[in-house]
Amino acid sequence: MYASLLTIHNINRWLVLLSGIYAIVCAFWGIRRRSFTRTDNYSQAIFLGICQLQLILGLILYFVSPLVTQAFKIGLGGAMKDPEMRFFAIEHALMMFIAVTMVQVGRSISKKQTDPLLKHKKALTFFVIGILLMLSRIPWHRVLWPQ
Repeated sequence: MYASLLTIHNINRWLVLLSGIYAIVCAFWGIRRRSFTRTDNYSQAIFLGICQLQLILGLILYFVSPLVTQAFKIGLGGAMKDPEMRFFAIEHALMMFIAVTMVQVGRSISKKQTDPLLKHKKALTFFVIGILLMLSRIPWHRVLWPQ
């Protein structure tokens, strides 16, 4: 079960990044054209939905991961000394939670705005922050050089 969930989580990572880039591009171009279209709305909704799915998969993986289980067995103090355990037990999980929260906040604030320009600016700001946070804590060492 763990391996198949991890595979789905890894594949969905690319959907998150692609939909995030698309939503950011839509927001950027929306600022220039100063209108908020159905496509802009869908790009935001899809980005948020895929992020939320990724968060749910990540939370499930967090509680069944052998690495995280081991980190809690030895205590977080001991886990902090091991870079791999620290990365997955603390850094990756916390940063991704914050990143998805940024996307959620950006979508919510954007929806509440009445001015189309503000809708795009708010979405762009929060989505860029969210994507940058995600990119900072993707386990690139495992993506680029799998074991």
